[in-house]
Amino acid sequence: MDIELDFEKRYRLVREVIETVVLTVLMFMVIRLAVQNFNVDGHSMEPGLHNTELILVDKWSYLFRAPARGDVIVFVAPPQPSQDYVKRIIGLPGDIITIQNTTVYVNGVRLNEPYVAPANQGNPYPSFANLVVPPNAYFVLGDNRGGSSDSRDWGCVPAKNLIGQAALVYWPLGMDNNGLLHNYSSVFNNVPRPSLAPGTSFTTCRIINNPQPAASTASRPDDVFDQSTLIVLALPAVFVGFGRRRRRHA
Repeated sequence: MDIELDFEKRYRLVREVIETVVLTVLMFMVIRLAVQNFNVDGHSMEPGLHNTELILVDKWSYLFRAPARGDVIVFVAPPQPSQDYVKRIIGLPGDIITIQNTTVYVNGVRLNEPYVAPANQGNPYPSFANLVVPPNAYFVLGDNRGGSSDSRDWGCVPAKNLIGQAALVYWPLGMDNNGLLHNYSSVFNNVPRPSLAPGTSFTTCRIINNPQPAASTASRPDDVFDQSTLIVLALPAVFVGFGRRRRRHA
C-alpha cells in the first residue's frame, strides 16, 4: 500500500511539473504574440519617449482596429529593414499632407501639436504641399521635428511593416513619462476623413501639384530598437500551475 501511495505521489508530481511547463510555454507564446518590449535608442521622439527607455508594444490591437492618427507606432524601417523605428502617425491612407516650414496640415487642417516641444521644433527637409498618402500606408513623423528621420525623409510606412502600437513606458522608473503613453487623438478631431479617390492604385507617397520631392538626402535614423526577452512575463505561469494543483487537492 505504501509503495502504491508513493508511486501515486511521484506520478502526481511529474504530471504537475509537465502541466506547469506546458502552461508556462502557452502563456509565454500568448504574451509574445500580444506584446513585445523594445529599447529606445535615440532622441527623435523627445519629449514623449527618451533615449534608453524600455517600452511595451501592443501587437494585437491593430488586428481588431485600424491605426489612428496620433498613435505612436513601432515598425520595420523602410530605409533599413533590419531595424525598427518608432514614430507618430500623422496621416492615414488617402490623407493629403502639407508641411510648410514647421507647420503641418492634414486635409487642409492646421495641426496644433502639443506633443512637439518648442525646443524640438524644426524641419531639416524641404517644405512640400499636397502629398497624398497611398492605400495601405501611413505618414509618420518624430516628435523631435528638428532631429528625426521620418516620412519627410524616406516616405510613407507600408501597413505590412507595422509591428504594433507603443503603449507603455516601464523603465527606468522616475522618468517624467512612466506608464501609459498619452492619447493625443483629440489633436485630429477636426481633420476630415481621408479623401482617397476610389480606384487609386499608386504605392508610394505622391505629391500632387508640386514638383518638389517629399524627402531630402537620407540622414541616419536615430530610433533603433533591440528586442529583449519576455520570459519574465511568463514566470507567473509556474505559480499558477502549481497553485492550481494545490488548491484542487487541498
